[in-house]
Amino acid sequence: MLVPFSTGGFARFSTKSNPYLVKVGIPEFLNGIGNGVESHVAKLDSEIGDFQKLLVTRTLRLKKLGVPCKHRKLILKYTHKYRLGLWRPRAQPVKV
Repeated sequence: MLVPFSTGGFARFSTKSNPYLVKVGIPEFLNGIGNGVESHVAKLDSEIGDFQKLLVTRTLRLKKLGVPCKHRKLILKYTHKYRLGLWRPRAQPVKV
């Protein structure tokens, strides 16, 4: 017998928001990325100002602000994931 809406053993995803999510601004976003990117918080917060503007900022603008290539790649990678809904910064960084 076939069950029409079976998940076939795959994990079900909840539409409820997770409790560790935080209101996202530029500082929270860059701290969530880590890897040294958080050193640019003051510069990006003063120059870009709004988190929504950061989400559509291109690499040339980040380069003009003096962000190194490695950090630009990380920022652009995570802004893309954030726009798709695949990643959000945690409220507190994970301590190892």
